[in-house]
Amino acid sequence: MSATLFKNATIVDPTSEHHLKKRDVLIEKGRIKKIANTISNPKAKEIKLKNLHISQGWFDSSVCFGEPGYEDRETIHNGLKTAASSGFTAIALNGLTLPVVDSKSGIQYIKAKSAGNAVNVYPVGALTVQALGKDLAELFDMKSEGAVSFYDYQLPIENANLLKIALQYTQNFKGLVQSFPMDPSIARKGLVNEEINSTKLGLRGIPALSEELQITRDLYLLEYTGGSLHIPTISTKKSVQLIKDAKKKGLDVSCSVSINNLCLTDDELHSFDTNFKLLPPLRTEKDVKALLKGLKEGIIDGVTSNHDPRIIEDKITEFDHAAFGSIGLESCFGALNQATNLETTVNALNGLKNRFGIETHSITEGSKADLTLFNPDGVMQYSEEHSMATSKNAAMLGKTLKGNVYGIVNNNKLVLND
Repeated sequence: MSATLFKNATIVDPTSEHHLKKRDVLIEKGRIKKIANTISNPKAKEIKLKNLHISQGWFDSSVCFGEPGYEDRETIHNGLKTAASSGFTAIALNGLTLPVVDSKSGIQYIKAKSAGNAVNVYPVGALTVQALGKDLAELFDMKSEGAVSFYDYQLPIENANLLKIALQYTQNFKGLVQSFPMDPSIARKGLVNEEINSTKLGLRGIPALSEELQITRDLYLLEYTGGSLHIPTISTKKSVQLIKDAKKKGLDVSCSVSINNLCLTDDELHSFDTNFKLLPPLRTEKDVKALLKGLKEGIIDGVTSNHDPRIIEDKITEFDHAAFGSIGLESCFGALNQATNLETTVNALNGLKNRFGIETHSITEGSKADLTLFNPDGVMQYSEEHSMATSKNAAMLGKTLKGNVYGIVNNNKLVLND
């Protein structure tokens, strides 16, 4: 990347003295060389973009691609192009692959395939061997190789003693354990949120209780063992309160919310569109309001796209037989920015960096240039034409999004959307 000068950019970074001020920003050799009201540098490539805003590069804590094994869903190469165009300079990549990423060699593969990219990839290793929930995987070896967390993606840990041992063992090397919040004995073969809509539509329900019971169990275990626990993608009003109470107790717990659960309700199910078949399921309006409030108050630590590509055969079928999941990288910013204010949006897209051990870079002179470039204004209707992802199973199709991403700067690379 040659020297680049961004003109008249609004900086959105509470850690910077330039927060919410318009500045010229000069980037040289991958670092922020100068920030000033006006910079003149004829040797630099000058970039002027309408209503340009710059923030610290965004991080997504829950992304799936497919490679190795499910390349028809998404490859690492194209997935990272999609992430970059969506404004993310870093992602935590789940091991929803074949084979499951449950060993040192699996972490090495992910790192090798993603090396040299503008987007930093942080592998998430499976918590148990083959994600079967029976025996702990090679947690220390994976951590030593670069795994930032351990998670059997969207698979509940049924064995409470297994989670207890995991929380105890990972304290030795500061590992972060994730536990999907769903009690399978309550959820059983449910498809959608158990509420009035599921009854009207004749669809088997997943009660909010299944999530809240599991979270309650996990928090009791955490209080007993110590350790670090991350609860991904909470979706109910009661879950927010449970996390709030646990944090007040001083427990080392964090949580995220999926952009889908933050912006959509189970009213969408009347279309029987399988893109709305999600885990966790879409809940009610009161849940959405509580999640938004929890995000603004800092109880919820961050928002994830919960990007989960599925091939067309998995979605164009009867609702009962369709796979759970939606892509979300490309619509995440616009949907979040539509649902809340700009500063909450940017904070939510950076809120889990420290939790996952990812270095942050303030927008100050001398810092590494790890930046997202965007315009927070204007509206668009999201369609397949806006997607470069291989799979098109997007819950946000047809929804109104606010703002657009211009691109990213990271690892001495500039990626700009056309």
